[in-house]
Amino acid sequence: MEKFMTPLLLLLCLPLALAGHDYGQALSKSILFFEAQRSGYLPHNQRVTWRANSGLNDGKASGADLVGGYYDAGDNVKFGLPMAFTVTMMSWSIIEYGKQMAASGELGHAMNAIKWGTDYFIKAHPQPNVLYGEVGDGNTDHNCWQRPEDMTTDRRAYKIDPSNPGSDLAGETAAAMAAASIVFRHSDPAYSSELLRHAYQLFDFADKYRGKYDSSITVAQKYYRSISGYNDELLWAAAWLYQASGNQHYLDYLGKNGDSMGGTGWGMTEFGWDVKYPGVQTLFLMQGKAGHYAPVFERYQQKAEYFMCSCLGKGSRNVQKTPGGLIFRQRWNNMQFVTSASFLATVYSDYLASAGRDLKCSAGNVAPAELLGFAKSQVDYILGDNPRATSYMVGYGNNYPQRVHHRASSIVSIKVNPSFVSCRGGYATWFSSKGSDPNLLVGAVVGGPDAYDNFGDRRDNYEQTEPATYNNAPILGILARLNAGHGGYNQLLPGIISVSPSLLNPFTFPISILVCKYSPQLY
Repeated sequence: MEKFMTPLLLLLCLPLALAGHDYGQALSKSILFFEAQRSGYLPHNQRVTWRANSGLNDGKASGADLVGGYYDAGDNVKFGLPMAFTVTMMSWSIIEYGKQMAASGELGHAMNAIKWGTDYFIKAHPQPNVLYGEVGDGNTDHNCWQRPEDMTTDRRAYKIDPSNPGSDLAGETAAAMAAASIVFRHSDPAYSSELLRHAYQLFDFADKYRGKYDSSITVAQKYYRSISGYNDELLWAAAWLYQASGNQHYLDYLGKNGDSMGGTGWGMTEFGWDVKYPGVQTLFLMQGKAGHYAPVFERYQQKAEYFMCSCLGKGSRNVQKTPGGLIFRQRWNNMQFVTSASFLATVYSDYLASAGRDLKCSAGNVAPAELLGFAKSQVDYILGDNPRATSYMVGYGNNYPQRVHHRASSIVSIKVNPSFVSCRGGYATWFSSKGSDPNLLVGAVVGGPDAYDNFGDRRDNYEQTEPATYNNAPILGILARLNAGHGGYNQLLPGIISVSPSLLNPFTFPISILVCKYSPQLY
C-alpha cells in the first residue's frame, strides 16, 4: 500500500513513525553541551555545575575585554571562525524550527546559547575594522592537559585589521551576527539592532580589506586553516544580511558576484566551518526573490541540488558512506560534516514540500520525504542505529563514549577537588587514565567512527572521541524538526510562536515571537 502514498502524505505521516528515538531528549542534551563549553564568568542559572569560571583575564594584555565565548572543542582555546559558524548554525536552527523548540521547552535555552556567543563577538569587535579572532594558542594549549579553571597556558589575543585582514573570519562573524539579529528581533529589539549594526560593519570590513584570516592570525593555520578562501564567507554573509535586513544591496551583491566568487560555479559535497558554498546556495535559493538575477538564481539552485543529490547517492558525484550508511569525508571529526549536511537536507526538504516540488537528481526525481528520510537516517546513526549500536552523543542511550578527548570533562571538577592540576600533571594523571570521565559531557557529539564504522573509545583517540561546538549546532534544528514535526505551517510563510516566559530566563521576552520564513521585510 505504501507505494500509492503521495509524497505529501508520506511527509505528514513521517513524524508518526519517529518513535525509535527520543528526539526531544536528544535536543535537550545537545543544547546543554554548550554550557560545558562556556568560557568566562558563568551565570547563576548554569546547569552544567561541574564547570566554574575560567579565562577571566582574556584580552587584558591587549587592552581588550575578551572574557566569555566558547571553547571550540576539547581544548581551552577560543577560535573565532568555528565559533562564529557555530552561532550562525544555531541561529538558523531557531529561525527554521523555533516553534518546534518552543514546543519542547528548549527555545529559551537555545537562545541563551546563541547570546553567549554574540555577547562575546560584540566584545571582540571593538572598532568597525578590528576583530579579535583567537584567544590562546593551540600549540601551547595542546602541550597541556588542564581544566579551563586551572589554565596556565598563553592567553594572547590575536586580531585582524586593515593591515592584517581576514575576510573569511569577518564574513562569518557578520553572518553570525545577522542571523542572530533575526532570532532576537521581537524578543529584544535593541539587542537585535546592535547585532545587525555589528554585522553591517563586519561585512564592510571583510569586503573592503580582503585576505585570508590565517595569513594574519598564523597560529590558527594548524587548527583552522581557511582552505576554501574567503569568497564563500563573503557570499554567506551577504545572504544572511539580506535575510536580516531585506536590503536590496545584499541581494545585488549575491546576484552580481555569484559567478565570479564561485557561488554558482562550485558544486560541493561538503558544508562546514570552512566551506560555506552549499549553505549560500541553499539560503539564496530559499529566499525566493531572484528578480532580474533569475539566471544566476537558477545556477545557485543547480548547485544546491547537486549537493543534496550527492548526499542521497543520486548525483553525478556522490559522497562516500560507511557500510552502516554514515556520510564519511575524513578521519578527524567526520561528524561535523554529517550534522551540517543533514541540517541542509532537512531545511531543503521542507522548502521543497512547501513549494510543492521534487528534487531533481541525475538518477531521477526525489520526493521531499526521501530527503528528510536521509537526514533522519544520519541522526539515527548518531543516536545509536549503527553497526556498533553506539550513541555518538554523550549521555544519550545506554552505550556512548566514556573517555572523551576533552580536558574539562576528563579531569575531576574543581568544585570536587580544588587542588591545582598542572600542565604536564594533567597528562600524567588524567589524560592517561583508562577510567571513565569524572564529569559527563552530556549532549556532546564526538568525532565518530572511521570509514568502516569502527570506533575506539580512548581519550588519546582525538580523531574520533573529541567533540566540537560545530558538531552540535546544526543538529539542534534537525532534532527539533524530527521531534515536533513540520509544525503545520508553510515554511515560506510567517508563523506565531507562543512561548512560556519562564522558559526564557534569564532574559525577558514577550510571549509571542514572530518567526518568518524567508520574508525579511515581515520581521
